[in-house]
Amino acid sequence: MSEKIAVYEDKMQKSLKSLETDLQGIRAGRANPHVLDKITVNYYGSPTPIQQVANVTVPEARIIQIQPWEAKMIKEINKAIMASDVGITPTDDGRVIRLVFPELTEERRKVLVKDVRKKGEAAKVAVRNIRRDGNEMLKKMKKEDGVSEDEVKDLEEELQKLADKYVKEVDVVIEDKSKEIMTV
Repeated sequence: MSEKIAVYEDKMQKSLKSLETDLQGIRAGRANPHVLDKITVNYYGSPTPIQQVANVTVPEARIIQIQPWEAKMIKEINKAIMASDVGITPTDDGRVIRLVFPELTEERRKVLVKDVRKKGEAAKVAVRNIRRDGNEMLKKMKKEDGVSEDEVKDLEEELQKLADKYVKEVDVVIEDKSKEIMTV
């Protein structure tokens, strides 16, 4: 593969990784500690991820358990979870916080799948935009650097194959997440 195109493959790879990271935050009826990834707590004046101030475990399929390393962090963690978009009210016994995930209804599952597909479409659009940027760069090279038309054509085909590959990978990620959500 040409170094000229490697930059665009890297960008497409990042789009795919971004989608995967986004989808980890969508809860699928089972407890997934990644729903807490974007939540930060006030730890001595600085916003800190929950995973850095507490031990996060999944003792049962639908329960996340958060055990802060300092007891006074319970209030802060509770406040942060309540302010977030997790949509679950935490319960605590003074030592441990538990998030109990309710069973998802069929209707809610369908809404989540729609959301997953929307995020997937956005990732595909990002991949296509990266391909378009690459093609524009190749056309500029032809004009300014005097690169042969055949070489530009080969590079455009290579770029198209990359874009197709990443669009297929996005489809696989969407399909896997949709199946996970729809599985009761």
